[in-house]
Amino acid sequence: MQYYKGYEMVIGLEVHVELNTETKIFCSCPTTFGAAPNTHVCPVCMGLPGTLPVLNQKVVEYAVKAGLATNCEIARYSKEDRKNYFYPDLPKAYQISQYDLPLCEHGWLEIETENGAKKIGITRIHIEEDAGKLVHDDEHGTMIDCNRCGVPLIEIVSEPDIRSAEEAEGYMRKLRATILYTGVSDCKMNEGSMRCDVNLSVRKVGETTFGTRTEMKNLNSFRFVVKAIEYEYKRQVDALEKGEKIVQETRRFDPDTGKTYTMRTKEDANDYRYFPDPDLPPIILTDEQIEAFRAEIPELPDTRKAKYVKTYGLAAYDSEVITADRAMADWFEAVAAETAYPKIAANMLISDLMRLIESESFDCPISPQSMAKLCDLFGHEVINSSTAKKLLSRMWKDGIDPEETVKAENLAQINDDAVIEEAVRAAAEANPKSVADYKKGKTAAAKAIVGQVMKALGGRANPVKLSEITEKVLSEE
Repeated sequence: MQYYKGYEMVIGLEVHVELNTETKIFCSCPTTFGAAPNTHVCPVCMGLPGTLPVLNQKVVEYAVKAGLATNCEIARYSKEDRKNYFYPDLPKAYQISQYDLPLCEHGWLEIETENGAKKIGITRIHIEEDAGKLVHDDEHGTMIDCNRCGVPLIEIVSEPDIRSAEEAEGYMRKLRATILYTGVSDCKMNEGSMRCDVNLSVRKVGETTFGTRTEMKNLNSFRFVVKAIEYEYKRQVDALEKGEKIVQETRRFDPDTGKTYTMRTKEDANDYRYFPDPDLPPIILTDEQIEAFRAEIPELPDTRKAKYVKTYGLAAYDSEVITADRAMADWFEAVAAETAYPKIAANMLISDLMRLIESESFDCPISPQSMAKLCDLFGHEVINSSTAKKLLSRMWKDGIDPEETVKAENLAQINDDAVIEEAVRAAAEANPKSVADYKKGKTAAAKAIVGQVMKALGGRANPVKLSEITEKVLSEE
């Protein structure tokens, strides 16, 4: 990354992930997204006097699985605490969370950076209940939807190991992939089931002490995380260069302006007046329970990544991209099982197919069998790269069979040297200026000849042979 005015950023992320249990954390209200406002509520999740919470055991199981998947140590004894604060979307004026005895600690995830693999530490993962949602409306003002109150969350707190927006995005994608593989959350950022708070400070390159940090709340897309970090980094550096002090505060990111704005002065732990929740017993886990949870975790992204590097000869970065989505990795493995060219499949998936996918999740209309046929056609040099890209686009839109289409439309690559050379000589004769420019040392002039030949042969010439034959013909006296 490029440092701005000699400053580096120091970033820690707090990621909130809603667990996909059927009911809330302390009551039997459903957690279904999109219900009519204030219909999934009861006296318990609204915190009415005289109600008692009962912990959903599935929440503990899911949180432990998330901790195991992120290499955390699992506490055999933990407890729940009341975190007191007064916001309009928190009806009972406290949130049941975990303070000094979290369920999971001391984990890590590995990401791929421009300098190779890097471990990002995870300080803790704790369980808590979600707050409600404020709905802002020009006609009615601000309204409160309490359906989300009591939806179970895990908060995943990273160490301040992140040094760029790219690393932050890489960590977020890896974390999302890991959680998705475990099945404990759908991680739909557009629905708020995965949200991120960014803690960021800056310091001179080479310094070891941390600067004053700000926190940017509730970022719900990878793009917003990157944009918010880039803006806040520059804002803090510019302020320091002017001799101003950075204020520890909570800020919000406005995606319309690309800027961050002050919300409130940042609270510390003392401001929340934590104390153990008197209505909930401690969470006690046995080694047998933890190992039973571990046995239910499927093959995780890092395991698949290592397999792709070893078995298919993929680059570590490409393997990281593919394994970032479990559905995409499943689809790729199905293609790899059918084709003799898994590296071609990986390249086409990353460079071409992912551009066609507009949703957050991998949803591909092309069957693995059809994709394998396309890879074999290209790998066996039956078609060239240009034809392969065109076929892929048609497979996506119309569901064509690539083998049948190549035969029916005569799209097979022309590999005959004599045919290609004849077309090159015809193009050279029709473009004497390009020939003259090439002989004067302007090697780029050959592209005009190549383009003419491709046009004459319907884009089907073998590009490697065409380049070699064009150079040979143009170099003749």
